[in-house]
Amino acid sequence: MMRMNAARFGAFLLLSLACLMGVGGCSPAKPQFEGIDITGADYAKDFHLTDASGQPRSLADYRGKAVVMFFGYTQCPDVCPTTMAELQSVMRSLGPDADRVQVLFVTLDPARDTPELLSRYVPAFDPRFVGLFGDEAATTQTAKDFKVFYQRVPGPTPTSYTLDHTAGSYVFDPQGRIRLFLRQGQAAASVTHDLKLLLS
Repeated sequence: MMRMNAARFGAFLLLSLACLMGVGGCSPAKPQFEGIDITGADYAKDFHLTDASGQPRSLADYRGKAVVMFFGYTQCPDVCPTTMAELQSVMRSLGPDADRVQVLFVTLDPARDTPELLSRYVPAFDPRFVGLFGDEAATTQTAKDFKVFYQRVPGPTPTSYTLDHTAGSYVFDPQGRIRLFLRQGQAAASVTHDLKLLLS
């Protein structure tokens, strides 16, 4: 009787293991991103802005590419140029895959960041990078849609203010779905890893 129970128990274990393996085989493994996975978020769905050449732009214009979207301003003393330089490094690391990535720099300071200034500042990091702007209302709405905080900090003169702002970047997959939030200072190798996962 004891032997029969042991045999049945062994068969039960084998059957259970086979079932678990079957379930695992049917469910694809979730990508192991190093950035913050926000897949399925109910915000950051789209934008309607203008590029430095005056062309209206929305997320649909970049379908087929992974899109990295960073909010900043050209007179930012530290975070913005550092982030853009890191994204420049990421593009180099991606090799040929870099042509399947679009970096967008969205200004939070349309009063000072004219199209002419954006057309010089943004491509200086990489000719493929695109600067986007809107009027004050569009800037406010886009920041709200993306849950981006920004606030003017007065300087010694009316035009020498700085901006406190959210310093991370949003990433969309080639199908236009929001997938990741990249933290400020996330290593270039880590960002490269995440983009390769989205492009695979």
